[in-house]
Amino acid sequence: MKKLILSAAILLGAMSTQAATTANTSSIIQSVNIQEVFTEVTADAIPAAVKSTIEKSFPGTKLEKAYKNEKNEYKLEIANGDKKYTVYTDASGNVIKK
Repeated sequence: MKKLILSAAILLGAMSTQAATTANTSSIIQSVNIQEVFTEVTADAIPAAVKSTIEKSFPGTKLEKAYKNEKNEYKLEIANGDKKYTVYTDASGNVIKK
């Protein structure tokens, strides 16, 4: 009888450890990149403040292409020899990011 009770206790103990569930917690991080639409503009359409900033900040470079978005921000592609850079400015000539 002792063996039967001991066997039942061991069996129930083993079953209770198998029945324990582990909570799986996972977080989902979603990243959304919003691409701004820039339209190409001529060099004459660029404000004087933007041109001045490019001349002072990047001496010896040549403006190859200029783009403008709805927020009046400018994307300027400039080159110095074989090196090419893209510079973003606002309408006042402040550099946003390089």
